[in-house]
Amino acid sequence: MTSPLLPIYARADLSFEKGEGAWLFGRDGERYLDFGAGIAVNALGHAHPHLVKALTEQAGKLWHTSNLYQIPEGERLAQRLVDHSFADVVFFSNSGAEANEAAIKMARKYQASNGKPNRFRIITFEGAFHGRTLATLAAGGQAKYLEGFGPKAEGFDQVPFGDIPALEAAIGPDTAALMIEPIQGEGGIRPVPSAFLHELRSLCDEHDLLLIFDEIQTGIGRTGKLFAYESTGVAPDILTSAKGIGGGFPMGACLATSNAAKGMTLGSHGTTFGGNPLAMAVGNAVLDVVLAPGFLEKVEHLGLLLKQRLASLIDRHPKVIAEIRGQGLMMGIKTRVPNTELVKAALAEKIVVIGAGDNVVRLLPPLIVSDSDIAEAIQRLDAACTVLEAGLKDEDRRGAAL
Repeated sequence: MTSPLLPIYARADLSFEKGEGAWLFGRDGERYLDFGAGIAVNALGHAHPHLVKALTEQAGKLWHTSNLYQIPEGERLAQRLVDHSFADVVFFSNSGAEANEAAIKMARKYQASNGKPNRFRIITFEGAFHGRTLATLAAGGQAKYLEGFGPKAEGFDQVPFGDIPALEAAIGPDTAALMIEPIQGEGGIRPVPSAFLHELRSLCDEHDLLLIFDEIQTGIGRTGKLFAYESTGVAPDILTSAKGIGGGFPMGACLATSNAAKGMTLGSHGTTFGGNPLAMAVGNAVLDVVLAPGFLEKVEHLGLLLKQRLASLIDRHPKVIAEIRGQGLMMGIKTRVPNTELVKAALAEKIVVIGAGDNVVRLLPPLIVSDSDIAEAIQRLDAACTVLEAGLKDEDRRGAAL
């Protein structure tokens, strides 16, 4: 039967009926350990009681009014984000791509407000992923995503990951900002060294450029800090967040200093749905949990535990696993076999993981995952690797026979 959905996803032959904590329950009657969290979205797992309560209470009162009117819960959420970050102001959107679009516009408007409208180009880094709109596709610069969509949107220059000389050479009279993910997610869980980020900060200060951190995937506790930049000693001028900030409800945010946002005056940007009462209620509920005493410290502990347990898999399965990388509960397994094979083998063992670039498998469990959940995950990944190794031995035997 032909689906009425646009055929743009290679969906697994599996659907889920409900979720609870770090577990999903399939319509096939099976129970799956969720170490994908909807691609780092379900930060507090499934059916978290505090989020369910906040959403249902708000749904019974008011869904949408538009930004023509005051939205008190949005003011509250923005103030909480400001109080716990470098930022002075916040713009709420519906997604990460929209948050990045706001950041791009803000950087260009900043330069224009300084009398330099020619400074509109933004330098990004190879392997980056910033979204699926035409501008954010151009910002990411990956050919596989740009193909067939006409000329690449003007104003973006990519340089090699970690290459300071190439970056310095790329900065010109038309450059407005630098944009980077503190840890590349789609690019293969590649952390950016703090020393490199310090170099970016210095270059931005020297050339009057804005520094934009894309924390769509790393933000809201994923690395053990509210935002990943806190571990680096480098503060950006603009930061984007989404995924975990809504705990599963579509939501994004663009945070900025007052200086970086000075060009964003009345009528210069907007959104119909962004910051609506439903999203704001859920966003505040997420922060209630994530900012509670001890929560982020526990995420750091769980991240170390997960990394240590994953490292033990390298010794047991050297033909399958090459490297473990990442921070907090944002971990990557670089594989020696196609990463799609490990994703498939893991699903057969009833654990959900996600592929990424650089032949990496991402592990992005909910932040409320337990020690026992991690132990269970390692056991299931161990079994998946064992199956793959057995297949490799069979291939070796067939090759020898030939």
